[in-house]
Amino acid sequence: MADMTEFMKNDNFARHNGMELLEVSPGKAKVSMRIRPEHMNSHGTVHGGAIFSLADFAFAAASNSHGVAAVAINGNIYYFKPAMKGRLIAEASEVSLSSRIAAYNVEVKDDEGVTVAVFQGMVYRKKEAVGEPAKA
Repeated sequence: MADMTEFMKNDNFARHNGMELLEVSPGKAKVSMRIRPEHMNSHGTVHGGAIFSLADFAFAAASNSHGVAAVAINGNIYYFKPAMKGRLIAEASEVSLSSRIAAYNVEVKDDEGVTVAVFQGMVYRKKEAVGEPAKA
């Protein structure tokens, strides 16, 4: 999956926020993010948007891992525990795959292995291969 690793390196938003792709295989991905001061909200915990973005990055890697361009059509998240320091790990796994629609679960955990959030997402699988120019 070297091509997928290179493709995901082009995600400027993920790179800007310190997200790193650790592993990718067909239908699965594992990503991490070291918690930085700019990820914190006014309560002193990691902002929900930062957690959602990390889960979405894992979701994107897993859903595009088959080589077919996939774009999100739905995503939701359940927050269970606050995160405050260290590193977050998000692991995405495929639940269902068809020619045009696929579904994924992503579990976000802290350094101690405690589940912080669970994300569920669905993608539309386009006709283009990953890396081909986007069409309107």
